[in-house]
Amino acid sequence: MLVQRLHHVAYRCLDAKQTVEWYKKHLDMDFVLAIAEDQVPSTGAPDPYMHIFLDMGQGNVLAFFELPNSPTMGRDENTPKWVQHLAMKVDSVDTLLKAKAKLEASGIEVIGPTDHTIFKSIYFFDPNGHRLELAADTGTPKMAKMLDEVKWEMLEEWSKTKRAPKHAAWMHDGSMAGETTQ
Repeated sequence: MLVQRLHHVAYRCLDAKQTVEWYKKHLDMDFVLAIAEDQVPSTGAPDPYMHIFLDMGQGNVLAFFELPNSPTMGRDENTPKWVQHLAMKVDSVDTLLKAKAKLEASGIEVIGPTDHTIFKSIYFFDPNGHRLELAADTGTPKMAKMLDEVKWEMLEEWSKTKRAPKHAAWMHDGSMAGETTQ
């Protein structure tokens, strides 16, 4: 495989300092690097920015750009808010529930936990308007195998019909109740 791992994922932020403080307080992410330039290295464009990097653990890095000379930050209005999000794994459903309580205690609105059969998750927004998801795996090896066996057939059917294939209807019909690890 060409790609070894995710180096970093970058989003725009409204305020770099506020973003660092929020992610440290609410998600325990350490601030590991700041890069500031007056010109964009890849294009040479004169556009000052602050680029901050936060440690998500295991070599994963979340980065943000504060761009003071750009128009006000917006979002793609043609895409529903629930689509574009960053999902981050936590080690257990217990940790997920504790994170939800901590976020809500700070006044952050949280949706969930939502049961996706193979994982449970919560959803909330950071101060920049980015939707975040914390997810705890609950699936079994049997479930992973079942999904793996039908992925190509599902993709082919979707490609032709643009309708949700029913190859994995078990994820939502209750037939796998009691099969999850948590």
